[in-house]
Amino acid sequence: MIDLHTHTFLSDGELSPFELVYTVKYNGYVAVAITDHVDYSNMELIIPGVVKAAKILMENYDILVLPGVELTYIPPKLIKYIVIECRNLGSKVVVVHGETVSETVPVGTNICAIRACVDILAHPGYLSEDEAILAAENNVKIEITTRRGHNVTNKKIAEMAISKKAKLVLNTDMHTSKQFLTKELIAKTLLNAGLSTDYYSVMRKNSLEIVNVHGYSL
Repeated sequence: MIDLHTHTFLSDGELSPFELVYTVKYNGYVAVAITDHVDYSNMELIIPGVVKAAKILMENYDILVLPGVELTYIPPKLIKYIVIECRNLGSKVVVVHGETVSETVPVGTNICAIRACVDILAHPGYLSEDEAILAAENNVKIEITTRRGHNVTNKKIAEMAISKKAKLVLNTDMHTSKQFLTKELIAKTLLNAGLSTDYYSVMRKNSLEIVNVHGYSL
């Protein structure tokens, strides 16, 4: 299993990076991205530590660990600039906290994230036709999430993304030790999103594209 959206106690998660990685490795993951919430106030504090942790973890555990970020509540016009800064600091996976219906996120976040060619647009709420088309053109992956609250629009997101040939990935937005992927959770999430359980192989392939483009392989 591959999960490219997780959180540690460096932002609002419960586990340390080392606890999180060992937890998911123990439960069958082959790759994970640590994507704590980042903005201009903390990116220079969090990213170097995650980069260092990822290197040590990969040297000692048989699991691929990608340092990343989830850009959260960034003024939309600034997203393209902070993406560049985060990549320069060492983030391999850049996720943007999309316009979920469960929170108040700045309008325009989705389209500006897609224009900035981020890796993943997380829980985008109601993905528009224009957003889906541009995501397909820019190869920005659209997230189907297992996370309660954010997942209520999964079916609408899947329908729009697939109709416009935008690629979907499945992530947990993990914050606790109980939220990791399992076969049962994958099947339930896909069923509720109107997708067959076989579709996970497509989503895993899409996640692997992100892994590969950043110079890693499985």
